[in-house]
Amino acid sequence: MSEFWLISAPGDKVNLEALERMNTVTSKANLSSNNKFLIPDLKVGTLDALVGLSDELGKLDSFAESIIKKIAQYIGEVMEDSKDKVQENLLANGVDLISYLTRFEWDMAKYPIKQPLKNISEALAKQITQIETDLKSRTAAYNNIKGNLQSLERKTVGNLLTRTLADIVNKEDFVLNSEYLITLLVVVPKNQVIEAQGILHARSLQCISSCRMIAEDTEGGLFTVTLFRKVMDDFKAKARENRFMVREFYFDEKELKCEKEEIMKLASDKKQQYGPLLRWLKVNFSEAFVAWIHVKALRVFVESVLRYGLPVNFQAMLLQPSKKSVKRLRDVLNAVFKHLDEVAAASIMDVSMSMDIPGLQLSNQEYYPYVYFKIDLSLLDYS
Repeated sequence: MSEFWLISAPGDKVNLEALERMNTVTSKANLSSNNKFLIPDLKVGTLDALVGLSDELGKLDSFAESIIKKIAQYIGEVMEDSKDKVQENLLANGVDLISYLTRFEWDMAKYPIKQPLKNISEALAKQITQIETDLKSRTAAYNNIKGNLQSLERKTVGNLLTRTLADIVNKEDFVLNSEYLITLLVVVPKNQVIEAQGILHARSLQCISSCRMIAEDTEGGLFTVTLFRKVMDDFKAKARENRFMVREFYFDEKELKCEKEEIMKLASDKKQQYGPLLRWLKVNFSEAFVAWIHVKALRVFVESVLRYGLPVNFQAMLLQPSKKSVKRLRDVLNAVFKHLDEVAAASIMDVSMSMDIPGLQLSNQEYYPYVYFKIDLSLLDYS
């Protein structure tokens, strides 16, 4: 994806001609793709109210963008097994984001233009806040299931010294409920597996006849060893001398069964929640994105009125800068519209000429003779 510039200039004859010049120059030099951005006639209200609303919309803009990023990132997390398909799920009103943006139309049903600007702003803020609240609750529930499942699944990986044995051992591997006998589990290093049975049967380890390997991995083998309880401590000490590790393990059939069933239940719960959650994320990503672009449109309207005055008369344009042409495009815009604010244009030219001076600290605040807002879709690029 890419970034877009949402700009506006006064709608009088002189400035419409300036916009035409801009279109001609940027098109011939392949600096950008340009589209008109249609904003309806909104109720202006008082200039004092517009000043206050300008600050509120700036905060709402940042908030909406952060929610969109969170939803997109979480779609990527939920679609962990098919991340290559994340981008095709990031849609706005059923179309890809660039198509929605370049063909933007104000949603009259959701945001009626006969109401005051502040009411529209508050409706947008309420909608985005509700999406954030629902996102938190839904992701918390899914993350809880996913985290518990991952915690149990982690126990099934690793070597025989650390991993769970629920899926390895069986009741038949143990002598249970005996007053005199006990079955131990012994982990033997890989390079000693072949000779392990001989060592375990050695008289010095006091092992009785039952000794067999029940599992093996890349690091070693797992043996069951049945012996008398009274020699268990001596056996453990001598096993350590041979670099064998006795795992502290007590066979509890009910507990092992519960562990297996818990994994199956969590996996089932995760699968059941996956579809509804993904659908909710897709729908509300679209809702949040559409709301965000309406916030951008509001900001352009408010700033254009504050900058260019009444009666309302301005033309908004959406520019998609070509790669590696950002600086040239900015220079063209500043040259075409410098008459809107000669002082600002001059200072911008000074900054542009000073960009290569080592150690020079420049302000991060962006101000241009024309109204300008950036829409950065590269932050939503999962392709």
